[in-house]
Amino acid sequence: MSQTVQPLVILMAEDEPADAYLLKLALGESGIAADVQHVVDGREALEYLRRQGPRFAQASRPDLILIDLNMPRMDGREFLAVVKGEADLRDIPVVVLSTSQVERDVLAAYRLGAAGYITKSPDVDVFINDIRRLRDYWAAQARWPDGR
Repeated sequence: MSQTVQPLVILMAEDEPADAYLLKLALGESGIAADVQHVVDGREALEYLRRQGPRFAQASRPDLILIDLNMPRMDGREFLAVVKGEADLRDIPVVVLSTSQVERDVLAAYRLGAAGYITKSPDVDVFINDIRRLRDYWAAQARWPDGR
């Protein structure tokens, strides 16, 4: 008896169109069954999560949030601080995707409650492999609460 796999709802906060495109491509290439929702910064991600405004009134609760660290208006650090401080949102895993390899950025992300930190590789093949490993964990290995 086969079981239908529910696609992951992934909220992606990325301000660079080329990086957003590459991430969507990598998710597609990795074989993740995902409904990817794209926003351009942390503030818009919060609006999505809180279902604020007509654009996000029917937004699905994400299973996973992928967020860049360096964005205008509200960056990934500020976003993590807010999300992990809100009882209704803190249980959503947030994985940081950043070009930064600076140790203080990695440490700050984890201290703010990030579930993971992936350095974006400029090599497309390496990046796709990194996203495959992300898929292997979040789509196949991680245990989700009942009702998912």
